[in-house]
Amino acid sequence: MGGSGESTGRRREATASTAASVPAGKTALVAGGGISGLLAARELSAAGCAVTVLEASRTWGGCVGSHVVAGLTLDSGAESFATRSTAVADLAAELGLAAKIVEPRPGGAWVQLPDGPRELPKTGVLGIPANPWDPEVRRSLGFLGSLRASLDKYLPASVGTAADVTSVASLVRARMGRRVLDRLVAPVVGGVHSADPGLLDVDMVAPGLRAGLRRHGSLAAAVAAQRRGNATPRDGTPPVAKAGSAVAGLAGGMHTLIAALLRDLRDRGVTLLDASPAESVAQTPDGWRVTAGKATYDAGLLVVALDGPAAVGLLEKAVPGLAGKRPERGPDVRLVTLVVDLPELDSRPRGTGILVAPQTPGIQAKALTHATAKWEWLAAAAGPGTHVLRLSYGRIDGSAARTREPSTDDELLAASLRDASALLGVSVEAEDVIGWDVVRWQGALPFAAVGHKARVADVREACARAGCLAVVGGWVAGNGLAAVVADTREQIQVLLSTASSQFSALPAPKKRVQ
Repeated sequence: MGGSGESTGRRREATASTAASVPAGKTALVAGGGISGLLAARELSAAGCAVTVLEASRTWGGCVGSHVVAGLTLDSGAESFATRSTAVADLAAELGLAAKIVEPRPGGAWVQLPDGPRELPKTGVLGIPANPWDPEVRRSLGFLGSLRASLDKYLPASVGTAADVTSVASLVRARMGRRVLDRLVAPVVGGVHSADPGLLDVDMVAPGLRAGLRRHGSLAAAVAAQRRGNATPRDGTPPVAKAGSAVAGLAGGMHTLIAALLRDLRDRGVTLLDASPAESVAQTPDGWRVTAGKATYDAGLLVVALDGPAAVGLLEKAVPGLAGKRPERGPDVRLVTLVVDLPELDSRPRGTGILVAPQTPGIQAKALTHATAKWEWLAAAAGPGTHVLRLSYGRIDGSAARTREPSTDDELLAASLRDASALLGVSVEAEDVIGWDVVRWQGALPFAAVGHKARVADVREACARAGCLAVVGGWVAGNGLAAVVADTREQIQVLLSTASSQFSALPAPKKRVQ
């Protein structure tokens, strides 16, 4: 999937997604070859820039990657995208992948509670229910839990919205009570964001939810409105899709999006340089100079598409306004993929997967995805009786201390077999495994801690003051492909609009050998 070298051909026409443009001959440099960096390069090229992308590793796509396990090419990171916006679907369509967009199988997700597994309720956001009396919600909360949650309807809209910054836990506890927090929200937030909901800024992980609360008068109504999004049926009733179904994927895996994006960039003449980590940055009269190994690159525009600590670390000497703004690293996530010969799983006993409440004893995984139960195309590729299970490990608890978890590959394999057996209700033994792999994402997920939104605003203000500079990626956009794609496009448009009258023409990015 990776690639390097300079491609031939020059395609410079603007696409529908690019409103701004710059005079011919302008240059841009992108540091980072993940999804945000590659998309930024595409937007810049479509606007008329000659673009060079520097990637530290030998593979492209970042957290949207692939690996081969038991002969199957599988996603090693993101395997779906949220459908509450059209951002990813639009990009896929532009890249010729519209026909490959697929929905997960029906069946929905489950949650593992201390007293056993339950179906995750329908129409929730971060596990927050739109209807506290829904039968699935009541089964998880009990009568008293649903009664407490329903008081949300009668509380003033100011409860949970008055403060400038509020954690997910504070909002949910104030509006719906601790039982909703512990039994529904904590498993979902832990599975998606790898952190305790008490640490996360609700405006970062669920943008617009508090504004919806003020508008609709209750948290449940705000959740229902956010779930409806742009897909409200004509009779005005909310959709009743199973939990976990507000996502889609690509037949063949999400990594095919990266392959298509790389083909598009090469067709456009974008220079893609792998094994070229950006090491230092300096501002010049004509733009920016980036050092990578023994080479330096000059360009009029600079986009930094690295993780938060690396991005601020690279820029803080050249952009004084970033001093003290370096975020802490997110949690290290370990993803164990098991390919098993186990026909007993044909019945899909836990739907498309199961999230784990943090207080559940005896289980170390924070989530399990039954990938062959979730995706029809993958079940067909694997064949009858063969199943793909993905178990994730790595979470930060409420005291910001890392939980004690398996770390070596052998420990993770042993833990994943125990956890899969407990979560699925089917014994998964070592002899059932026909292939397995461990993928580690070190601090890769954005850690949307309380206060981080203000830090992002400060970072972007400092970059705007520097001029001809943008920072993109999950740590500033929020979690998930949909957020990253939408934010990257928006930031590149802002960059192009503000820079088109500022920076002077340069030849194609110069490389100097030191």
